[in-house]
Amino acid sequence: MTGDLLSELLAPLRLQGVFHSRWTARAPWGVAGEREDCALLHYVQEGACLIELPDRTVRLAAGDLAVFPHGSAHTLADAPGRGTIPLARLLPAREPGAAGAVRIDGPGPATTLLCGGLHYDASAAAPLYRALPPVIVLPAAVVAGEPLLGGTLARLAEEWDLAGPGRALVALRGFELAYVLALRAALASPDGEPVLPALRHPALAPALLAIHTRFAEPWTLPALAAEAGMSRSAFAAAFRHLVGEPPMRHLTARRMQEAARLLAATSLPCETVARRVGYGSAVGFHLAFKQWYGRTPGEFRRSRR
Repeated sequence: MTGDLLSELLAPLRLQGVFHSRWTARAPWGVAGEREDCALLHYVQEGACLIELPDRTVRLAAGDLAVFPHGSAHTLADAPGRGTIPLARLLPAREPGAAGAVRIDGPGPATTLLCGGLHYDASAAAPLYRALPPVIVLPAAVVAGEPLLGGTLARLAEEWDLAGPGRALVALRGFELAYVLALRAALASPDGEPVLPALRHPALAPALLAIHTRFAEPWTLPALAAEAGMSRSAFAAAFRHLVGEPPMRHLTARRMQEAARLLAATSLPCETVARRVGYGSAVGFHLAFKQWYGRTPGEFRRSRR
């Protein structure tokens, strides 16, 4: 059950471009990055550093990997309380498909980082993706325990500039593989910090699987609660607590995600799209889609073409 849900979460992710960089920083140093419209990845090759978010501080050592699924703003530094400079001053242009280098000189110990900004189509991401935390940290032992992940990161760090023909495509596919493997490792690891605990909940997991794979069925809140084997009130409360939104809104998000995919990738009539995503009325689908995306299905289709 969990394995199917993992596939539903990860399979739609398809990167559209990646900007990556290699950092060599000697203490003292500190860099502040604003929120970015992409996922972020920091892999410590040598040394150590500190990640600071508004409500959390994380120490990374060699071999550790930090993933920011939503591009959350954070600072990187060698120690707490360091003064910071904006990332935009070090890397003013971070266009997908390009690579850069950062060097910060100082008298102290050196830290070497591989960093990537991973651009993906947010509309294609599964609704569960929104429930991922601001940062996911994989300790070196977890990375090493996933040979494909550890090997991919090591090769990307060693050959970060990826010179030669096809380098942009190689970088894109390499970072895409590393990112998906990192999320899979985090979600599947029983010893790490809890990531999407709903996937392991014995009652919620069947209901989530139904939402993500059988979204065309005429679900109601009582029907989903019955799928979970819970009372309606207990199911709604547990779902909101573990997933971050009410069950019926999560169902709508899954339907809208599939509708957007069908409108962009096929020439199916809107009436057919409506039926495939669980709407018995084309008018009802039209209104729901416009409320969700701010444009009609036809306008959305034309914009994607």
